[in-house]
Amino acid sequence: MVERVPESGKVALVTGASRGIGYGVAEALVARGDRVCVTGRDEDALREAVGRLGADRVIGVAGKAHDETHQAAAVDRVMAEFGRVDFLVNNAGTNPVFGPIAELDLGVARKVYETNVLSALGFAQRTWAAWQKEHGGAIVNIASVAGLSASPFVGAYGMSKAAMINLTLQLAHEFAPGVRVNALAPAVVRTRFARALYEGREEEVAGAYPLGRLGVPEDISGAVAFLTSEQSAWTTGQTMVIDGGIFLNAGVV
Repeated sequence: MVERVPESGKVALVTGASRGIGYGVAEALVARGDRVCVTGRDEDALREAVGRLGADRVIGVAGKAHDETHQAAAVDRVMAEFGRVDFLVNNAGTNPVFGPIAELDLGVARKVYETNVLSALGFAQRTWAAWQKEHGGAIVNIASVAGLSASPFVGAYGMSKAAMINLTLQLAHEFAPGVRVNALAPAVVRTRFARALYEGREEEVAGAYPLGRLGVPEDISGAVAFLTSEQSAWTTGQTMVIDGGIFLNAGVV
């Protein structure tokens, strides 16, 4: 169980949080005193995550992120159990295809957009209506450096993350001044989701990063904690790049 401090009185909803970045985010928010609702597709994995995080402060709602019924059920459950939802962290994502964009199946592209973009919009609409419109709060969208440059062989994913970054701008403008909306753009983080990008050659991949390693979930969860705290009270509409310095390699030598 996560070591904890007295309750903060704040409540967060974190999507795609049974493992990886989402779990790390939930862990950091619980550790600082927040109550948290986590979502994920695998009910058993979600139940295990809740047990590790501590069922006294954490609840789980299983379902597919792009399913509007699931979105409604998750927000309704948070409000029923905790009575508020101050923070939304849109972390749920998918990348089921690897290959040239010229050969991209458009049905797969639609699935990527539904999960990576429309789910974030749907959850944002629902948390806004349920609590944030009247009481304020913060939203953090987990985007990617793939949304900031060409992304060979993961083009659908990159396009969806670019859309998520623009969604962040739209929401930040519309939800101000009460709700701050920001995004994070990580490079490769050492998780099961990203393992196809480094598995079997991690040392080689990490060697390309100026900081000499891949990211870990804690690198992202600390930034989420900052963006959902009063320390970032004058920050909205921003995309924070967390990349181990990899973009430095794009400079002219």
